Amino acid sequence: MSVTTTNPMSPARATAGSGYRTLWRWHFYAGLFVMPFLVILAITGTIYCFQPQLEPLLYRERLVVEPQSTPRLTEDALLVRAKKAMPEGARAATAAINMDPARSAEFVFRMPGGEKQSVYLNPYTGDVLGTLSVEHRFMQVDRMLHRKLLLGKPGELLMELAACWTLVMIGTGIALWWPRGTTTLREAFWPRFALKGRALWKSVHAVMGIWLALGALAFVLTGLPWSGSWGKQFKALATSASLGAPAGSWGGLPLQSTLPGGEAKGVPAHAAHHDSGMESMPGMTMDDLPLPTTPWAVGNVPVPNSRSDEGEGRFSLDRVIALMGTLGIASGYEIVLPASATGVYTVSYFPSDPKQERTIYIDQYSGAVLKDIRYGDYGAVSKAVSYGTSLHMGRYFGLANQILCAFISLGLAGMAATGCVMWWQRRPARSLGAPGRERAAPPMRGWKTGLVLLGVLFPLMGATMLAVWFADRTLFGRAAQHTAS
Repeated sequence: MSVTTTNPMSPARATAGSGYRTLWRWHFYAGLFVMPFLVILAITGTIYCFQPQLEPLLYRERLVVEPQSTPRLTEDALLVRAKKAMPEGARAATAAINMDPARSAEFVFRMPGGEKQSVYLNPYTGDVLGTLSVEHRFMQVDRMLHRKLLLGKPGELLMELAACWTLVMIGTGIALWWPRGTTTLREAFWPRFALKGRALWKSVHAVMGIWLALGALAFVLTGLPWSGSWGKQFKALATSASLGAPAGSWGGLPLQSTLPGGEAKGVPAHAAHHDSGMESMPGMTMDDLPLPTTPWAVGNVPVPNSRSDEGEGRFSLDRVIALMGTLGIASGYEIVLPASATGVYTVSYFPSDPKQERTIYIDQYSGAVLKDIRYGDYGAVSKAVSYGTSLHMGRYFGLANQILCAFISLGLAGMAATGCVMWWQRRPARSLGAPGRERAAPPMRGWKTGLVLLGVLFPLMGATMLAVWFADRTLFGRAAQHTAS
């Protein structure tokens, strides 16, 4: 495929300034790679933002119940009924606590084959309303498509790369938009609808881009901490520097379980029996637990083990819920149930207001609170990420936040569409249509320094930038010496 671009350079671009085509060329490469991913991210992100409204519509028969004047059944009684509805070998893993009178009770079970399934019950009668696969429910599929294209680790790395290259696209886009010559502010910030053809598309594309640039930048920066490669390294670095979850954030209690009853007392945590579910095993962290979402700051926090010198038996689920009420949390949280003799009740409260986030570990025998991690315990980086996450997901200021996120997301999809139209209109037959390189390109030290810094900060992106630069010089370089419009 030839990449020659033979169209003569327009007079406007002839005076656009030294380095214009170099920026355009990098903008082209970034956009060519990012565009398909940007459309996927925009659509899936918009859908996920409206999860609170969409899920009750999608699964109304399971999630929604008619409020009644009769008291709710206890959570322990509901859990017993849920267990009876599941096949032999299924084990209760998580209880979702929602005291909304119009919502059903939900328990997540790990099935004998390893998959997870939610069972829903009417909290007033105990009737089983139905089940849903956790991995295959619509919003989970949408979320995994958003994060990793349903391709596992390779998809996760591709999405991370797309986010990083979006930074290049934003930077070069702003530089190309920057008013030059006789361009007025109105022309810079409002499309020139009097134009026709590709010129009109270009005006719309440029103006949309500048209006969306800040939101796009915010989306990338708030999404990257959750990425599978760079995000995990960034979290570990923030934690080690005491800018994430503080060292020893779950407290100073010994990590040794003392079980109630005779010979069981004093058994070390590593010697205790654990079932196949793997939750609460030594060395496990919050990110390993069966929770839909957990605060970013506590993802690397080790899960402690139960410790009790009393032979009173297991602390009931109802008593855990009552305890949470005394701690100021009444509804909207998940409880990971102890999966072994040394396991703990892990409570994760992840509300829309980051300052209210809580992660609480409760001894399964005594009901003692082993640690109560709050927003105030986070480091500076984790506090910033918590706010960014809430804004990114459209949760922080309600419906207005959801609409704003949808506007930015769909606007970015529109940017991808208009960029594709412009490329198709100027693309010569059977060629890539890359913008031509300048014969005497300026040093552009600031631009090159910025690329180097991005490559160092995001090593995966740095490797792909070197690959693009090499391909540009070898595969595309000789043919694309002509100027382009």
